[in-house]
Amino acid sequence: IVESVGEGVTDVKPGDHVLPIFTGECKECRHCKSEESNMCDLLRINTDRGVMLNDGKSRFSINGQPIFHFVGTSTFSEYTVLHVGCLAKINPEAPLDKVCVLSCGISTGLGATLNVAKPKKGSTVAIFGLGAVGLAAAEGARIAGASRIIGVDLNPKRFDEARKFGVTEFVNPKDYNKPVQEVIAEMTGGGVDRSVECTGSVMAMMSAFECVHD
Repeated sequence: IVESVGEGVTDVKPGDHVLPIFTGECKECRHCKSEESNMCDLLRINTDRGVMLNDGKSRFSINGQPIFHFVGTSTFSEYTVLHVGCLAKINPEAPLDKVCVLSCGISTGLGATLNVAKPKKGSTVAIFGLGAVGLAAAEGARIAGASRIIGVDLNPKRFDEARKFGVTEFVNPKDYNKPVQEVIAEMTGGGVDRSVECTGSVMAMMSAFECVHD
């Protein structure tokens, strides 16, 4: 909940309910104006910056020593200070303990599927990694009307939960003695229509790329 605003801030006011987002938007640069990217020139993820943009200083300290702003949000503290472009205003009726997950995992996976991969109705989709981002990606594929959603994960304990998000089939790469992309290609008659990689592993990225049909 916004407690106070700095000089010149007009997008939000005290009392507004907001979500902090570490991939902020200035709304002016080419990326913010593009439908294909939100990697803002001003507010993109920067783990090294740690200070406010307007004066290059931190707003936190302890015993006279500065504490830096973690990825522009510092959400491990009860009160924080951040650039207005790193806030998304939300409906005050929305329960904060539920919508907090929309700041990162849900929007990442859902957005990657619906806005970038854009699977067509009846298509096949492979989701690599069934953590929070992967489950949201699967939900995006379900919403888009995918007929088969293949979840790929090394942890079989995630499979039951993933079914609730639309995953129809599961592949554990450890169960096979050949690359998982070959397994998926055989399952789908040459490869899936779309794949979404949600682990950050370079090996998984390669598999995700190679499991898509020609």
